[in-house]
Amino acid sequence: MSESTYPADMFSSPTPVLSVSPVVLSAPGRAVDLEVRVSAPVTGGDLPVILLSHGQGYSNNLSSLNGYAPLANFWAAHGFVVIQPTHLSSRTLSLDPGTPGAPLHWRSRAEDMQRILDQLDAIEAAVPQLLGRLDRSKVAVAGHSMGGHTASLLLGARLTDPHDGTEVNLAEPRIKAGVLLAAPGRGGDALSEFAAENYSFFLTTDFSEMTTPTLVVAGDQDASAHLTVRGPDWHTDPYVLSPGRKSLLTLFEAEHGLGGISGYDVAETTDENPERVAAVQRLTWAYLRTELYPGDSAWQTACDALTGGPNPLGRVESKS
Repeated sequence: MSESTYPADMFSSPTPVLSVSPVVLSAPGRAVDLEVRVSAPVTGGDLPVILLSHGQGYSNNLSSLNGYAPLANFWAAHGFVVIQPTHLSSRTLSLDPGTPGAPLHWRSRAEDMQRILDQLDAIEAAVPQLLGRLDRSKVAVAGHSMGGHTASLLLGARLTDPHDGTEVNLAEPRIKAGVLLAAPGRGGDALSEFAAENYSFFLTTDFSEMTTPTLVVAGDQDASAHLTVRGPDWHTDPYVLSPGRKSLLTLFEAEHGLGGISGYDVAETTDENPERVAAVQRLTWAYLRTELYPGDSAWQTACDALTGGPNPLGRVESKS
């Protein structure tokens, strides 16, 4: 799927991008204040917003506001404001392992995104080039790997807090659509022994209330054996097990890095493939464009381009 497969004006003229970091947001009760990166096109108004949640990975800095440039830059160059937090689970913070919520800080991650939405005024004040340019009625969330778990909670997935046994509902009504990239699937007997013992919050993951429109992106070679005994199909659970309008993009021969979305030329990518990254960039952009602007043809055009050539990179299925 090459750029030439799309209509000539769809991706050929990216807008220059402004990127500012760190923007520091006050976060009482959090171990440290919340730092975010804000990336936006230098022109245009009524800009939709994507909150992008990083994964964990093996690198020191990709799990922070400094990661995921292939996605953040592309989305911003094509009309979105992208806001990336550094979650408390990031290695860049070097927090004490005894910090409440460690090691993955699953609840705090979702609360970070809600805090960002609560403080959009502060973000505009810190980045004056953005003043008055955000469309706060058009907000999406995206996340890769552990970031996909974070995004799924904001989209309506539930779990039982392993510490107090309460059901956790962090669904965020201000978020209108989502993208889950190599996200974790269901818990229970689908988990590896390691995941069940070390990340017990995964055990009760439940997608039956995840009603917000969502694109699930999964690699058909993403076994994630440290987390699941199910193999690559585990990453399709957020699509299969959730109600409402959903789409599933399955990428052929893709592993957990989905070709290299977490950064440019990063060592942790086991399936480096620039063409696959380009497909993820374009299809995720197109999905969110159509979900946030009903009637926009971008999603259908992108799906047709994916499957239109002799060697498609993946397939798309949808349900309503």
